[in-house]
Amino acid sequence: MDTYGEASLGLLGDPTRRAIFELLARRPCSVGELARQLPISRPAVSQHLRVLKDGGLVVSEAVGTRRVYRVNPEGVTALRAYLDRIWGQALTAYQKAAEAADTHPEQGQEQEDR
Repeated sequence: MDTYGEASLGLLGDPTRRAIFELLARRPCSVGELARQLPISRPAVSQHLRVLKDGGLVVSEAVGTRRVYRVNPEGVTALRAYLDRIWGQALTAYQKAAEAADTHPEQGQEQEDR
């Protein structure tokens, strides 16, 4: 299931969206609460929340007359799975390179001599 994974990583590349996401990771907030903690307007916060919501990282619910936003556990799970897969591939590649260097130490020496 890579519904959100890779795409979600790009959403967090924007520093403002990342700040909003980090605030929501601490606790659910309304647009107004987020705007008071950030140097941007309420409309700008709303736009960033829409992008995060469309990307699956944030969900909202109506609470009285306002909407409260929180981190979407499913989106975070998909993002973590993507990062775990990439990290696993990197570790496997490193292990293969280390094993190849152990079985062919003379090749490593040739490269050092250059």
